[in-house]
Amino acid sequence: MADRTEHHTDQEPRARGTLHIEGEWRHAVSGATREILDPADGRPFAVVAEGDEKDTDLAVAAARRAFDGGRGDWPRTPVAERAALLRRVAGLLARDRERLGLLESRDAGKTVEEGRVDIDCVADAFRYFADLVAAEAPGRVVDAGSPDIHSVVVHEPVGVCALITPWNYPLLQASWKIAPALAAGNTFVIKPSEITPMTTVALIELLAEAGLPAGAANIVTGPGHTVGARLTEHPDVDLVSFTGGLVSGTKVAAAAAPGVKKVALELGGKNPNVVFADACATDEAFDTAVDQALNAAFMHSGQVCSAGGRLIIEESVRERFVSELARRAARIRLGRGTEPGVECGPLVSEQQRARTEAYVASALAEGAVLRCGGKRPEPGEGRPATGYFYEPTVLDECHRDMKVVREEVFGPVLTVETFRTEDEAVALANDTEYGLAGAVWTANAGRARRVAGLLRHGTVWINDFHPYLPQAEWGGFGKSGVGRELGPAGLAEYREAKHVYQNLAPRPVRWFSG
Repeated sequence: MADRTEHHTDQEPRARGTLHIEGEWRHAVSGATREILDPADGRPFAVVAEGDEKDTDLAVAAARRAFDGGRGDWPRTPVAERAALLRRVAGLLARDRERLGLLESRDAGKTVEEGRVDIDCVADAFRYFADLVAAEAPGRVVDAGSPDIHSVVVHEPVGVCALITPWNYPLLQASWKIAPALAAGNTFVIKPSEITPMTTVALIELLAEAGLPAGAANIVTGPGHTVGARLTEHPDVDLVSFTGGLVSGTKVAAAAAPGVKKVALELGGKNPNVVFADACATDEAFDTAVDQALNAAFMHSGQVCSAGGRLIIEESVRERFVSELARRAARIRLGRGTEPGVECGPLVSEQQRARTEAYVASALAEGAVLRCGGKRPEPGEGRPATGYFYEPTVLDECHRDMKVVREEVFGPVLTVETFRTEDEAVALANDTEYGLAGAVWTANAGRARRVAGLLRHGTVWINDFHPYLPQAEWGGFGKSGVGRELGPAGLAEYREAKHVYQNLAPRPVRWFSG
């Protein structure tokens, strides 16, 4: 397969036909394009097609034809063949791991090592859904109470799926939608974030290389207010799956409502990391809890919907814990994600950095105490002045009335709240409109299970932070969204599903050396 990735040169990057419709790569009908910037230096490294409503209509029509009996007849392809194709895609992802990991780093600003891990997780998702659909029972027999009646419940593909993904984990979030959609026999149109579309474009190339019929997978690169809005309201779209912010998510739900479409929303979070004093009883346990608090808050510069941006710590260990946390956060090595030794890359855009700066300024005005960070770093080798860098920031003595505690920052900012009792810890952790993820750290097994059970969050980690399993359901409570991604989620449609992940042997993860 030809390498379609653009690299920095002294010449301007060339425009590419990044719309894939009915098996063909195209430019936008309007001819419009968009520059894709490397957040490490603010320079364009690619130019993509800027699609609009006309391109979206063409893509949906192609997906509709492919589903209703067009070329390839993907919905009626035997399950074993669908699973085999997904496994081929996983193999191609493994083959192109280095190229795609680098592209993910260039596109989103994360380190290359994080990019490589993302590609591994994407390949795992394709393998998992291949195995899941291959092992699925052909139907569930229902006793109708008569020997003359045969009653069976079968599962069929929904139809044309509109998949809208965010900019922070472009390929991983795309895989969570594409792999199950194809496994079930659906066709789709995907709209990646206009800021970070490059690896999703590359994945569509791999699907074609693996032999997916033309029209089953379509991509339209372009903005949310045109492409995303049209996909959501389009009468020929049967399901909308959206991952992104709360404001956009409510618009998606409203636009899909008149057509009574199936809608899955994975929205934001304001995620508590609750640390009890007994989790820090030994030097090793203390070091692990501090290390994981850094991991929770500052992985990918805090641009993670499940980031543990709220440290809720027992008062008796607060000063020691926060002092060490701030000391190590101040030593995190910032720079271009492709440079050796870099531990944290830039924010994805100047807009995102300005948003982060505004939250920090409001926190300080409301009485928060700055323990480290709180500013742009000095330019240095591998850290150009034009890059969108911001120092990891720890804000102490925070309280629930502060904007920075209530709202999702999506930047490298950690707030610190304290508690004295278990009940107070639970109340603080649940005092949020969101309910995506949270964690509890304690050496007391009974307390761990008890607090995890009381937290109103879709994923709760015990003595860990951030791991996800393809087999587990992924969703949230409150304003963090509706619907489920990953796992046999249909069984839980009428119940709130929570994934409790307990690490019985917690160890430092060492994303950050400190």
